[in-house]
Amino acid sequence: MSFDDIPNTTHNQLSFDLEIVVEAEIDGVGMGVLGDGTPFLTIRGLARMCGVDHTTLVKLTNDWGQSPTKGREQKIRDLIKAQGFDDTVFFHAVKKSGTIHHAIPAHVCMATLEYYAFEAVSENSHAIKSYRTLAKKGFTDFVYAQVGYNPDGKVSLAWQQFHDRVSLVANAVPTGFFSVYQEIAGMIVPMINAGVDVGPHIVPDISVGQRWAKHWKTENLEVLYGERKQYMHEYPVYFPQALSNPQTPYCYPDEALGEFRKWFRKTYLEVHLPDYMNSQAKLGKVKPAIATKAIEAFKPKKIASKK
Repeated sequence: MSFDDIPNTTHNQLSFDLEIVVEAEIDGVGMGVLGDGTPFLTIRGLARMCGVDHTTLVKLTNDWGQSPTKGREQKIRDLIKAQGFDDTVFFHAVKKSGTIHHAIPAHVCMATLEYYAFEAVSENSHAIKSYRTLAKKGFTDFVYAQVGYNPDGKVSLAWQQFHDRVSLVANAVPTGFFSVYQEIAGMIVPMINAGVDVGPHIVPDISVGQRWAKHWKTENLEVLYGERKQYMHEYPVYFPQALSNPQTPYCYPDEALGEFRKWFRKTYLEVHLPDYMNSQAKLGKVKPAIATKAIEAFKPKKIASKK
């Protein structure tokens, strides 16, 4: 992220007394929960749900509070006040590992989504869909369910291990490339929700990475998308795999992201995941009933026929 992509942070936006206890990126939407239980989206996550480029929201936050107030900001601020919240702060700036992270709370997310869904000049079906999803499920319940946060403040071991791995990978991949681990977060989350103890002994990204690498070479995708690269990846220190840190898995050109996602949905989830989960069950790493539940979670949803 370049300097121009980073929002200006004022004193009243700093929340050093809070910490991020759990976070994840699901389908490209960054989200998490702060130490006081506040659910949030990242700026990029909110932008994705709104169907706009993240730099649009960065500019909005940088202009926030300037006089005179511009039309878009004023409308969003009015929507925030209509919910009974303070409209002077767009995000909370929270320090984590020495870096400031920008956490946008529920009321700001919903007001911004409402603006892009119903108030903006141009029609935005993506924002409308996102707004209705969050309005139906409730923002807090939606984020809690996605990241696996327990309202009593305790995070399960599997979630903590997932969180620790995500944190280590976050800034390890070079610009212009994607990692398999970051991309399959949307698979790992339902697995944990199904009761699979994803951690040191069940590492699904290795299975995905090996299958994808084989597909990459078999289909000679380097010719289409360019060379893949190795990057430095480390497991949390309490993982047995950490003894051989740093690992050097491959990351792939962003141009191949669409190809990967298509292959992942149609080939890995439908063909290889059942084999992987059943093999883990045979090894005693997961109960057969839980393996079956995890497999069922990824079966394509049937669309009811109209009568």
